[in-house]
Amino acid sequence: MLTSSSTLPSTPTRHSRKRSLGLLLLSLLLVTMLATAGWCYLIAHRALPQLDGSVRVPGLGAPVTIIRDARGVPTIEAASLSDLFFAQGYVTAQDRLFQMDGMRRYAAGELSEIIGGSLLEHDRRQRILGLRAAAHTTVGLVSSEDRARFEAYARGVNAYLDSHRDRLPLEFRILRYRPRPWTPEDSMLVASQMVEDLSIGPENALTREKILAKLGPELAADLYVNSSWHDHPPTASHPAVEGTTGNNRGKGNSKEKEKEKENDNDPDDDDQDSGPNNSVAHQTASPPSSGLFPEDLYLTLGSNNWVVSGAHTVSGKPLLSNDMHLAHQMPNLWYEAHLRCGDFDVAGVTLPGMPYVVVGHNQRIAWGFTNIGPTVEDAYIETFNDQGQYLTPDGWKQPEHRQELIHVKGSADVTVDVTLTRHGPVVTELYGGETRKIALRWTLYDGIRNPFFAVNSARNWAEFRHAFSEFDAPGQNVVYADVDGNIGYQATGKIPIRASGDGSLPENGSDNRHEWIGYIPFEKLPSVFDPPSGILATANSRISPDGYPYSISAEWEAPWRAERIYRVLDSGRKFAPADMLALQTDIFSEAERFFAERFVYAVDHARTPSPRAKAAAEIMRQWDGRMSADASAPTIEVRTREQLTRLLLEPKLGAAPAAPNPAETTLSWKSYAWSMRSVWMENVLEHQPQRWLAPGYPNYDELLAAAVDSAVNAPGAPPDLNAWKWGQQNAVEIEHPILGRIPILRRWTGPGLREQSGSAYTVKAATRYHGPSERITTDLSDLDQSTLNLVTGQAGNFLSPYYMDQWDAWSQGYTFPLPFSRQAVGKARARQLILEPAQ
Repeated sequence: MLTSSSTLPSTPTRHSRKRSLGLLLLSLLLVTMLATAGWCYLIAHRALPQLDGSVRVPGLGAPVTIIRDARGVPTIEAASLSDLFFAQGYVTAQDRLFQMDGMRRYAAGELSEIIGGSLLEHDRRQRILGLRAAAHTTVGLVSSEDRARFEAYARGVNAYLDSHRDRLPLEFRILRYRPRPWTPEDSMLVASQMVEDLSIGPENALTREKILAKLGPELAADLYVNSSWHDHPPTASHPAVEGTTGNNRGKGNSKEKEKEKENDNDPDDDDQDSGPNNSVAHQTASPPSSGLFPEDLYLTLGSNNWVVSGAHTVSGKPLLSNDMHLAHQMPNLWYEAHLRCGDFDVAGVTLPGMPYVVVGHNQRIAWGFTNIGPTVEDAYIETFNDQGQYLTPDGWKQPEHRQELIHVKGSADVTVDVTLTRHGPVVTELYGGETRKIALRWTLYDGIRNPFFAVNSARNWAEFRHAFSEFDAPGQNVVYADVDGNIGYQATGKIPIRASGDGSLPENGSDNRHEWIGYIPFEKLPSVFDPPSGILATANSRISPDGYPYSISAEWEAPWRAERIYRVLDSGRKFAPADMLALQTDIFSEAERFFAERFVYAVDHARTPSPRAKAAAEIMRQWDGRMSADASAPTIEVRTREQLTRLLLEPKLGAAPAAPNPAETTLSWKSYAWSMRSVWMENVLEHQPQRWLAPGYPNYDELLAAAVDSAVNAPGAPPDLNAWKWGQQNAVEIEHPILGRIPILRRWTGPGLREQSGSAYTVKAATRYHGPSERITTDLSDLDQSTLNLVTGQAGNFLSPYYMDQWDAWSQGYTFPLPFSRQAVGKARARQLILEPAQ
């Protein structure tokens, strides 16, 4: 009998075979991922531009020097303007080639060609709007000198493109296409897209028409308020800003009244402007040694700019600050550059695809922008007959047609027939549920002049104003300062004068009763030079003073940011550049503190508030008004305000559909989207009119307490309200539109989702998809002390050291110097490249 401790080989079981197969597949997946990552790294690394040494470039007349600082910001110096703008195009393409191509495709409606049918709806919209046709018109308006500069810029882009056909950025390889040559028309396309982004389309006019029909003129007038006692038109005289809470604002509980009385008696004015625990003081520390463009129903776009005279500064010379708030993208929108050729010497932010500096300073003057938001897009209801003709004051007329061919990757081409009337294209299909023939009249269709060479060259107020007299769109508030100590403000843009109406509603297109009969003369646009106060600021709110004879905008932004800026600047302090950054990153919200106080008062006086409503009131009672990421009071206030909006509007406009259909326009309480909706709500809470008291509530205290209760018991509200942090609710999300969709690359190609402080109503205007696109402060006492930072960085290649090296500064609230003098540029030099003319 045999015995053995050894075992015979076992037959593999089904479980072990599955396990082996799983391990094999996992190994193959891992190898594939590593190979993909390696391929991406190799392609991206090969696409990195040469930043040192010299390179021969066909098309140059003489050598061009490009000095980059530690953040990759180029100072470009050339012997001629033609070579300068050639080099600007070349350098911008080095860092932003894919972004430039994406921007022109986005504007023209040519994304389906490289992405596929998922972007066909976007492309149809852009083809109907006709931005390429508008760009073509614009090219025909430029002077021969300006055209030569645009052509030089295009030659520079193409010189880089031609020499790097085998080393294109990774995105081109992933999408498997090659960019076509750049043209001046492409530059105008990029500019036209900025006009579209910063214009108010006819959507609100069409919705307003429906709400007016539903509610009548009195309630509609309440909803569509377009002015406030908080407004600060820059050309109006500005007495010291008085307190706007507590006894000046109405009801509050006794503790709040005592606190507010102390604030009102504060000789420094400010509720939150000074002291160790306020947002301005917190931000002055020294730094340590999307879809492509997602949309939000309640997105509030905005910008800030201000200038103070030497009477308000430590140096005795002006300080000018600007932070333009736009939709985030990756890489960020602006590209920093310093352009130098003889006496032409200008630095600031440029728009990839366009020559010149958009915002910045030269040797003598500085300027900064905020959007006016003028009403320059009017909707006309056209009458068509069965023969396809439309009615005009001269009888029936045959419309013109523009054929648009959209190439779709992987699918058949799509043809779009655009009907053109005397007013513009018929845009009916862009507005779900609309059946009438709506034609769009837009100043963009007349072509837009580009004055930026003259702006960049201006030496004084007179030359500055003359340059901006030829700026057509998008209409901007421009603040000004010069080295002589002067400051100023100028409104710009072609803004129509109408025979009647203000463009806030769609009008009959068959007659001339609402036609444009001219434009507001430049000399009549709001303007002021060296105001006695020494303070000028704008933040997209109303700029037309009382009694102004023209209609500029049918929809101003809310006044909260402008009011806060004036409050801080008029505090009597002497400011340095660091104080300007502190104000740019200020997160105190007067509006949201006001609403929180009203909610607290209501809960205190309601008959039987719920325990959770009481807990919410206690959290808001202790709140200082700062929209801090680590605070819960802001979340409670915002969610309560949303619920109050529903309670006020749902009985009048109807409930929102559970699953809204974008092809329909069911009127509901969510249909109301208005830039000054917070002012409407403030007016309702201040005056408590019976016409707005929701059915079933005996008074406004019960109504507001119910809104608090609804907010804190809604899905998503945590059991512990102290854990409902604002930073989680208001996180910023920035991802690369292509690389951000590749899991293995996502974490390396964009900040992703990050908590942040601020809100739509704070000076640091910050929402999930939009915020400050740059922050600049120009010190007119010493231009080398000026500062500038972007959101993420200069470069578009994710392997570049300049791809995200500015993110910490943007998110944490510090900034970088912007060297300007030869000595400062030389001292800051980190890289140097010489572009040599090819033999």
